[in-house]
Amino acid sequence: MPKLTKYPRLRTKVYKGVSGQAYVYYVYDMRPDGLPDIRLGRDHAKAIEQWDQLHNKKPRTIGRLQEAFDRWRERELPGYESIETRKGYARNLANIEPVFGQMVWDEVTLPILREYLARRSAKTQGNREMSVLQIIWSKALMWGMTRQPWPAAGVKGWKNKETARQFEVTDELFGAVYAQASPMLRDCMDIATATGMRLSDVRTIRMPVNGLLRFKSLKTGKLAEFEVSASPVLTELVQRREALKAHSVMLLCTPTGRQVTARMLRSHYDAARDQAIDVAIKAKNQELADSIRAMYLRDMRSRAADLADDIGQASKLLQHSSQRLTQAHYRTRPDKLKAVR
Repeated sequence: MPKLTKYPRLRTKVYKGVSGQAYVYYVYDMRPDGLPDIRLGRDHAKAIEQWDQLHNKKPRTIGRLQEAFDRWRERELPGYESIETRKGYARNLANIEPVFGQMVWDEVTLPILREYLARRSAKTQGNREMSVLQIIWSKALMWGMTRQPWPAAGVKGWKNKETARQFEVTDELFGAVYAQASPMLRDCMDIATATGMRLSDVRTIRMPVNGLLRFKSLKTGKLAEFEVSASPVLTELVQRREALKAHSVMLLCTPTGRQVTARMLRSHYDAARDQAIDVAIKAKNQELADSIRAMYLRDMRSRAADLADDIGQASKLLQHSSQRLTQAHYRTRPDKLKAVR
């Protein structure tokens, strides 16, 4: 039977200084949670006070990263113009907060950051979370909450390795899912492949005014417009939409005129993709079935990039700041070269 103690998970730990001297600290044992111990200082009375705050769920924030997390969430996060950026940063913060919130600044070292990334199952998402942590750390330095420099400052290659995803949406793949899609999903796929819009913009773009589709990107804030008459796909789509006589001001809506949500799109796409896979399997085309399974609705943006005449037009269509970004992540169509002899 384990020995009972008045202060569970309170123990002492010896740390070595730079010159080899030993220091004894009281710590809150975080081994049951698989996390680094939390230092409570060398004074017994103050250590007991902090132990009570931690063990009895009274989190102490002063002097810990949680203090910066709270301030950044309240003052900085609402200042980002893009709704998608705010949502993404909020998700990232929610993931790192339980791990780093109760740490003091000098406990967060490069090995600790690397351990977090190694344990994180979603490797790319882990990199995004570290980027948010670095943003908050920089703010904390400005606010005087810490003097500790960012642990990975000047270190290259410490994050998880990322490989740019390139997926070619061929006519066969597009047609396979399109054939099984609901009218609302078909409209979404048409808008995305004709304009190169992100799905968040596809869902929120309004009906054209004076023959122009105008929108402001939710992610970048950039303004753009399309002349409907210049696109057979958009012309036909707008005609179908006007025939619904729906009260919604959005171009993309349900047959009953309701605004389309991200959850709706996900549900409709998953259903259409599963049906397309079944059709391919019944036709004994396993390669096609595997390719359909690997295709996401957001890949319609890549198809738009491939339908453009050249990389310059594709980059402009996707509203990228550089053609290099378009080439690395979206454009799968090879450049057409002319032999010189």
